[in-house]
Amino acid sequence: MASLDRVKVLVLGDSGVGKSSLVHLLCQNQVLGNPSWTVGCSVDVRVHDYKEGTPEEKTYYIELWDVGGSVGSASSVKSTRAVFYNSVNGIILVHDLTNKKSSQNLYRWSLEALNRDLVPTGVLVTNGDYDREQFADNQIPLLVIGTKLDQIHENKRHEVLTRTAFLAEDFNAEEINLDCTNPRYLAAGSSNAVKLSHREEILFKRW
Repeated sequence: MASLDRVKVLVLGDSGVGKSSLVHLLCQNQVLGNPSWTVGCSVDVRVHDYKEGTPEEKTYYIELWDVGGSVGSASSVKSTRAVFYNSVNGIILVHDLTNKKSSQNLYRWSLEALNRDLVPTGVLVTNGDYDREQFADNQIPLLVIGTKLDQIHENKRHEVLTRTAFLAEDFNAEEINLDCTNPRYLAAGSSNAVKLSHREEILFKRW
C-alpha cells in the first residue's frame, strides 16, 4: 500500500438535508447545536485507524468536504463547485428521508462530481429510469446516507425505507439511515458504525 495518511471524501446532497450535522457527528461524535447553511465548502476531519491491532495498522485522516449549494443552481455555480471535486477518494451522498426529491437528486449530484471534467448538464435521469452505464467504470467508493429518520412516523418507516433502498443498489454502496441529532445511531458496535467502518476499509484498500 502506498504511503498515504490523508484521504478526501466529498459530502454531497441538496441544501437542507443535514450534511453539516452529519459531518459534525461523524468527526466530533457530537450533535451540531445550531447548523447553518454552508456557503462554498467546509472541511472537517475524521480519524480512522486502518487494520487496527495488526502490523499493518496505520492512522488516516479522512477529510470530509461538505459542499454547499443546490442541484438546481446555474451552470456557473456548478462550475465553481467543480474546484472541490479534484483528487477525490470517496463520496458520501446524503438525502433527506422525508424529501423524495432529495433522494432523486443524488443521481445528479453523483454525475456532477464524477464527471467534473465535463460541462454539467444536470441531466441524469431519463423518464424516471437510472442509466447505470453512466457510472459503470466508477472506481470511487460511495456511501448513501439518509437523514431525519426520526421525523418519519414508525408506521411509515418501512414504506419510506423500501422506497429508498434502491439507491444503495444503484450506486453499489452501503446504506445508512439515521437521525443526526442522536449519536446512538453511530454508536460503536451498531450496525451503522459497522457499515461505516466497512466502507472506510474499502477506501483504504485502494491505496
